[in-house]
Amino acid sequence: MSLLPVEEALRRILVSAARPIETELVPLRACHGRTLADNLAALRTQPPFRASAMDGYAVRTADVVDVPARLRIVGRSVAGEGFSGQVGPMEAVRIFTGAPLPPGADAVVIQEDTEASADEVIVRERPIAGRHIRPAGLDFREGDPVLAAGQRLDASLIGLAAAAGHGQLPVRRKPRVAVLATGNELVRPGEPAGPDQIVASNPFSVAAIIERAGGEAIDLGIARDTAPDLERAILAARDARADLLVTLGGASVGEHDLVRTALASQGMALDFWKVALRPGKPLIHGRLRDMLILGLPGNPVSSIVCSILFLVPAIRKLLGDPEAGADASEPALLGRDLRANDGRQDYLRATLEASPAGLPIASAFEMQDSSMLSVMASSDALIIRPPHAPAAAIGDPCRILPLERFV
Repeated sequence: MSLLPVEEALRRILVSAARPIETELVPLRACHGRTLADNLAALRTQPPFRASAMDGYAVRTADVVDVPARLRIVGRSVAGEGFSGQVGPMEAVRIFTGAPLPPGADAVVIQEDTEASADEVIVRERPIAGRHIRPAGLDFREGDPVLAAGQRLDASLIGLAAAAGHGQLPVRRKPRVAVLATGNELVRPGEPAGPDQIVASNPFSVAAIIERAGGEAIDLGIARDTAPDLERAILAARDARADLLVTLGGASVGEHDLVRTALASQGMALDFWKVALRPGKPLIHGRLRDMLILGLPGNPVSSIVCSILFLVPAIRKLLGDPEAGADASEPALLGRDLRANDGRQDYLRATLEASPAGLPIASAFEMQDSSMLSVMASSDALIIRPPHAPAAAIGDPCRILPLERFV
């Protein structure tokens, strides 16, 4: 099977995740980070009445054509308790921010432009009709669309939903993503390691990316390089009702790389398993009944990069996000020379710094080995080098993927 271009691999993964998962109603306080399942309309008008935008006095502009003007104070209007009467000729009502504008008044004079006693106020600046008044429905009116399906709910959107009268929201269930590390060489952090073993870091970084994207990570532990152990772990993913199984390692062509064979023995329909990118050429994609399969490389940096490129869009697609898979790259300038690229799309770990030209300067690390987590942890972005890109010099334009939105 020939190497698949990155764009085509992503397209196929998104197609396989095209049907969003089911919806659930969640209390507003638990909606942060969740993805809205349906369009949302306002259940009320905001503000529901004409309201003062300042502390001051509600007046009739006809009474203060000539200033200073002396008006009689006939009441107060505060937030939550408006003045029950009407403002008549040569009258004023003390009013506070957010309070309803009383009938008869058509302007608010801010308190800095007045001089008041117990029952009188002297207006020293001529007011303008409508000034310092928020009209009813300034923000939205009942029935207006306020939120769209597929939006990921942040603090501002949750506040808007609350103001629109919604106490609970229809959101997509979090996709269940089972994470399975594979390899005889792996031990869990904190466990004693043999002389030929290493600590399994991938499950933790990938789980963090899953949670950041809006999924629920399910830790399946470590499977040894035996067919029975791998098959047991795959069955565990199905028992956990995983929407997506992510395997880590064992996707290459060596005699100990058994993941693809184990998945096939369980009935996986393979779509592809080699992608023209660096880091991360061995990448399995398929479906096992209702469960999507994404087999990531075992090298730590490769698993992170492939999670960013393919796993995050798959999760967002399952959540019904219309922007899933959209180009997230941004323009930048190179901070160091780069040699010509080969036939694989390259993602170089790089730092970012500000530039007087406005675009950030992206400087690739000298060492790009896919096992080096210290370099990945020090990186701010990935420089994208298309297949067969020519050599590039300091100051040349490039495209980058900022890492802060993914990790």
